Amino acid sequence: MKFSPLYQDKTKMLNYIVQVKLEKKKHLINFPWFCKHIKVKTPSGECFEFPCYCWLVDDKEVIIREGTARLPQDDTNKQRKNELESRQKIFRWKEWSPGFPESIDAKMGELPKDVQFDEEKDSDFKRNFLKAIEDLVIDKVDGFFESWKDIADFKEILVHYNIKNTLLENVMQDWNKDYMFGYQFLNGCNPVMIRKCMKLPDKFPVTHEMVKGCLKKGSTLQEELQAGNIYIVDYEILNGVPAASSERHLTAPICLLYKNELDQIVPIAIQLSQTPGEMSPIFLSSDNKYDWMLAKMWVRSSDFLVHQLVTHLLKTHLLSEVFEMAMYRQLSAVHPVYKLLMPHVRFTIAINAEAREKLIGEEGIFIKVVSSINGAGMGKLIQNAMKTLTYKSLCVPEDIKARGMEDVPKYYYRDDGMMIWESTYVPMKCLIYYDSDEVVQKDVEIQEFVKDVACFGMNNSDNFPKSLSSREQLVEYLTAVIFTASAQHAAVNFGQFDWYGWIPNSPSTMRKPPPQQKGQVDLKYIMESLPDRECSSSALGTVWALSQTQENELFLGMYPDMYFTEQPVKEAIKTFRHNLDEVTNIIKSRNETLTLHYCYLSPDKIPNSVAI
Repeated sequence: MKFSPLYQDKTKMLNYIVQVKLEKKKHLINFPWFCKHIKVKTPSGECFEFPCYCWLVDDKEVIIREGTARLPQDDTNKQRKNELESRQKIFRWKEWSPGFPESIDAKMGELPKDVQFDEEKDSDFKRNFLKAIEDLVIDKVDGFFESWKDIADFKEILVHYNIKNTLLENVMQDWNKDYMFGYQFLNGCNPVMIRKCMKLPDKFPVTHEMVKGCLKKGSTLQEELQAGNIYIVDYEILNGVPAASSERHLTAPICLLYKNELDQIVPIAIQLSQTPGEMSPIFLSSDNKYDWMLAKMWVRSSDFLVHQLVTHLLKTHLLSEVFEMAMYRQLSAVHPVYKLLMPHVRFTIAINAEAREKLIGEEGIFIKVVSSINGAGMGKLIQNAMKTLTYKSLCVPEDIKARGMEDVPKYYYRDDGMMIWESTYVPMKCLIYYDSDEVVQKDVEIQEFVKDVACFGMNNSDNFPKSLSSREQLVEYLTAVIFTASAQHAAVNFGQFDWYGWIPNSPSTMRKPPPQQKGQVDLKYIMESLPDRECSSSALGTVWALSQTQENELFLGMYPDMYFTEQPVKEAIKTFRHNLDEVTNIIKSRNETLTLHYCYLSPDKIPNSVAI
């Protein structure tokens, strides 16, 4: 191993060290070597820290800057420019599929060593994910490709899972009750679709006569709309998306919900298309039980698709990769924002590369077995979503306000998310380096970072900022980046087995077209509509694997790799951890009073990054 320190004052050899060079000689060490950090003691007795946290490969120099964070306008070291030019050649943008955000131009086996899974993560991923899916698909029994005979038969595929005293038990018991259906729009896997409805859209002509039996006695639908007690979930984003085949079906339903006198959100009307008319009736809670059951299943199946491909894949996985790519391309390793973001991009490029090959590619399990959608349909859905995706929708306070969800009761996703968002973590760290708006404006690297996200990663989107002009804007932007990678991903990922483990609650596909008339549905039609045994088993294995955390997971606030060396920042991290402990305790105390615990945004259960 060759080690070469570079002193600022070469004559006296007593001033601080600017950087060190490391080079691994192949003839001395015949395998990659990971360097965490280096500490150097000068002849004068001073100690200098050099955070590295990267792999050394054969006969290639690695230059490590001294650990003090520096903005580009305060740094005269020419190595900074060389570093970024080198990284931009490695981290190249590529369009994986038309309309998708851009991603890294490399397949799983071609990824830079520094963003690959480590041995522990690789082993954990293969054990939890691939084995779960392969075992369920290979373990075929008689009738594996047939329909289930009865709703209760879905329990057969759960026998190998420990579900005792879990949320899934409650779901299995009450999944068909209206309160449980409505609750999931607040605190299930996809808690960002529901919005307050002050005026019914013309395409959804619900009348007072239709729903009067669901409303408070003496109240009219118009009065309940004006009072803010009516909510809507509209899957217009699925309109025009082609189904995978003639045996798999899609639709774009609209669901109206009501906050009743028990403060429950319950469904009162469902239309299974975007076009009202004789062949698209509005199903009501007063209809016969099979009509209403199937209408709700169609909504839940549509929600499954939008959740998996838009809320989960696009808005956490793919966006986090865009932020990570722009970080590597535009921010030097000594930039404070690079140091800030590093824990929150861990394994993200790698997990997305795995997903593109094994999950959402044409030969992936999601396309082949689990869902109603194929590659063309997925592309159309992502394109639809990209048209409406905005930077402000990533900002929790703005999103809650835009959907009119500030005051709805029992919305724990909102309550817990706001506590995480309002953490002073980002301001404390960033404002140490940015003492004025002018400093933000003159930071060419941060400006290029934001521009790279909007112009390349997000396909020149006008819905994302291309520059930042104030400290306030910078803090909000970085909070959105970190929240997306950590809390938001946790909220929409780790409840999948809880809510999707009972297949009738959220069918991953529907095998019969939606009914066009009332009174034509019976249990047999419903069972023929739901996923068959093969699809059910594969969906269950997939959502179980996606819901697992790594054995030695790094949760929010756990930063064993210390990229920052300055004491004020280290103190800020301690304060952040203390704040998170308080949030954890608040959530724990609240959950003790609830039948259905909401734990997904408890800080001790939020991984730092998108890594599964």
